[in-house]
Amino acid sequence: MSKVNKPMNNISFKMMSAFFAMRDKFSDPMKKIKKAKINLGDHVLDYGAGPGAYSIAAAKVVGDLGKIYSVDIQPLSGSVIKKKASKEGLTNIKTITSDCDTGLENNSIDVVLCLDMFHMIKNQDELLKEFYRVLKDQSILSFDCHHMKEDTIISKITDSGLFKLFEKIDDTYNFIKNT
Repeated sequence: MSKVNKPMNNISFKMMSAFFAMRDKFSDPMKKIKKAKINLGDHVLDYGAGPGAYSIAAAKVVGDLGKIYSVDIQPLSGSVIKKKASKEGLTNIKTITSDCDTGLENNSIDVVLCLDMFHMIKNQDELLKEFYRVLKDQSILSFDCHHMKEDTIISKITDSGLFKLFEKIDDTYNFIKNT
């Protein structure tokens, strides 16, 4: 697969969303949210949110005191997530359409979710810089990508000098922002 930062077409997005809906029946998204150490009141960036399963789960954990920023390059993602959030009665999710720049304030995020999408990013270093910029000091970048080997994941994230490995929980790697 070539790495290009452009949205997939709507039909492909809908097919991917249907696949993820099936996946989520067997693998509860809340498990990844717990591994990411998300807490009540946190501000969370779900990067590459797709159809929003992790955004919805995280929104339930952070409650009304917290905020979820669901970012995806696919414009359809935002409308899908808004519809799901409305159905669940969740008002703490903001959707953002972008390929890297989130537009969020510096040091405003407690946890970044980067789940199973990093391998598709064309300019991974720029994305890591964006995560670093928005994360508060000592905050978590929670990373999972079964398309990459463990040593590649760890070196790609830590070689930047921006993050250090904090813990590994099963297939989830939690990195802390270096200060």
